[in-house]
Amino acid sequence: MNVAKVIIDLSLDKAFDYLIPEELKGQVHIGVQVHVPFGRGKRRGYVLNIVAETDYDKPLKAITSIAERHSRIPVKLLELGRWMAEYYCCSREKAVRALLPSAVRSGKVKHRTLRMFSIIDPEEAEKFVIEHADKKRTAGQLSVLKFLLTSQSVAQEQLMHGAGVKMSPINALLKKNLISEEKRVVRRDPFADITIIRTKPLTPNPEQAQALETICEIIEDHEEKHVVLIHGITSSGKTEVYLQSIARILDMGKEAIVLVPEISLTPQTVQRFRARFGDLVSVLHSRLTERERFDEWSKINDGLVKIVVGARSALFAPFRNLGLIVVDEEHESTYKQSESPRYHARDLAVMRGKIENAVVLLGSATPSFESYYNAKQGKYVLVELFKRVDDCSLPLVKLVDQRLGTSEKGQSNLISKMLIHAIRDRLNAGEQTILFLNRRGYARQMMCDVCGFVAECDSCSIAYTYHKNRESLACHLCGDVIRAYHRCPKCNSEEIRYSGTGTEKIENMAKGIFPQARIARMDSDTMRKASSYEKVLSQFKRGDLDILIGTQMIAKGLHFPNVTLVGVLNADQALYIPDFRSGERTFQLLTQVAGRAGRGDISGEVLVQTYNPENETIKYAVNHDFINFYKYDMEMREMLLYPPDGHLVTVVFRSENLPECRQYALDFMEYVRPLCHKEVIVTEPAPAAIERIKGKYRYMIIFRGKKMQKLQEQLRRMVLRSKPVKGLDVYVDVDAHSLM
Repeated sequence: MNVAKVIIDLSLDKAFDYLIPEELKGQVHIGVQVHVPFGRGKRRGYVLNIVAETDYDKPLKAITSIAERHSRIPVKLLELGRWMAEYYCCSREKAVRALLPSAVRSGKVKHRTLRMFSIIDPEEAEKFVIEHADKKRTAGQLSVLKFLLTSQSVAQEQLMHGAGVKMSPINALLKKNLISEEKRVVRRDPFADITIIRTKPLTPNPEQAQALETICEIIEDHEEKHVVLIHGITSSGKTEVYLQSIARILDMGKEAIVLVPEISLTPQTVQRFRARFGDLVSVLHSRLTERERFDEWSKINDGLVKIVVGARSALFAPFRNLGLIVVDEEHESTYKQSESPRYHARDLAVMRGKIENAVVLLGSATPSFESYYNAKQGKYVLVELFKRVDDCSLPLVKLVDQRLGTSEKGQSNLISKMLIHAIRDRLNAGEQTILFLNRRGYARQMMCDVCGFVAECDSCSIAYTYHKNRESLACHLCGDVIRAYHRCPKCNSEEIRYSGTGTEKIENMAKGIFPQARIARMDSDTMRKASSYEKVLSQFKRGDLDILIGTQMIAKGLHFPNVTLVGVLNADQALYIPDFRSGERTFQLLTQVAGRAGRGDISGEVLVQTYNPENETIKYAVNHDFINFYKYDMEMREMLLYPPDGHLVTVVFRSENLPECRQYALDFMEYVRPLCHKEVIVTEPAPAAIERIKGKYRYMIIFRGKKMQKLQEQLRRMVLRSKPVKGLDVYVDVDAHSLM
């Protein structure tokens, strides 16, 4: 008896046993997608294992058929999915689902094929043409043969048009074995409209050479350590180190994955890798259409490419001989998945590297505390690049104290007098400026000065954001949009005001202050399409824009040598969010956005506007001093067992019924309390910082400490097997990246 253990997409966290029928033996393998009878119907599932016997007493049903060839998951990728389900406390079905794009998993998207026709035997074809030259009945067939005799292989549409026929003469010739048909897969080329100038490896400077030597030694023989943390300041040449490391991997006949944190970075990164490696590069990210993602995944699966560049999901590229994974800007919070499975792509990359015996490169100018801690503990190899390429100096960073009201007469204090003068100097010199504010929209909230009414989202515990261009109020959590008020809906007063500042407001102000400047804005309101990123970044790169205003999507990874000024409009914005990572995030953002300046021949300048110039985080960021900032912030974390000194796990309860949500959280806590030993600190059930999102109230339990594996295992069992009251859902977030 051969039995396949099949997992079906029902979130039951359970594999079902099915017989492998005689006609399918030798075709059913681990990772193959199959059709199986389930209940009264049929479902798709994936084979997780094949065993000799079953533990079930009743007769087993048999696998009906094998699904499409292309939907097979590599065995080692399935092993990663198994680990992901256990570590991140999700069902095995959800973990397997994450391994494949939905277009591949569902089987709804197929390869687009062309019917290609060609002559089988030219002599036989010529003989047929001569013998039937005067017969009207075969005129169409003769026309087809004459057209094909001058061509090697022709697509159906081209053949019908060129020969002036419909399909019947072609079908007749197929039956006579005078022509043959071949179905050829047509793959979309995402780079068809892009002209790439090929590049050659650059001569590394001494720091890069040392880094490459260390990496190549690990690639050749990494018996113990397989993770390298590249701590390199902005513009220190980390990308060239990635490129040359990948070249070494390709020489060994292996494959590479390159992860970037933002879709906005993907086009620029892909272009640099395509310029070096040509058609060996593919791309995977969520902005691709279903058809595009299917084609790209199929190219990888069929071995037509050796390098994949993309965001989080690119980590699951179906390579079978993986040699290297690069996680660029590894500190970025966007690597953390917000829905189940709530994995962190950086940590999952480390685990995939371990499973596949591949080297993992983590790169950042501001490493995450977790990665730097592991490097200091000796778990990772630390490589440091502290010099910019071509001996460019780090930009000069100046603090602008906003408490002094340093704005031009008649102007708002949002853009200081010093910053306005600096921008004008750059405009006169033909240089470019970036203005950074990590808040989109025009104003943060609408408030009535008479009755105190604040326009809040009906479904979430936050105020609406005002968008002036669209005259709308929008919730950035649930997406609700209403028409902006011109009178207070509560007291009918016209004394309403919109307070706070977003990128839209800064754009309007900048256009008023610098009427001759060419200005663009990059945030999630303006970048609605994948092509929007490429369009704006291409304009900026060509010098068609003078000022680029944006949120964190412009703060990292972008290389524009003509940018000589960066203005940070509100450095304090994220400092006082009730989250232990707020200082780390502020330091990272300030350092990363400052690093966009002075990447060319002209030295750069950064003006940081702040109301807290004495703040330690801001002072360390101004001095580009990551190492001392790390020591400063770790003191607090070590005392309170916050990551990376301890682990952090949250359990979140969501329901439209607040009393039920609260009570279930309290009951849950009583069950789990005995598992909390002296090295685990528990925060009792309490409302989340944002209590209500999308109409659901949220309660949270926070666990932090050391030796939490058994607690995680129990939490996973409780959450997956418990049956909470109707309308209430519970999830576990392991290594939570935010307490909001």
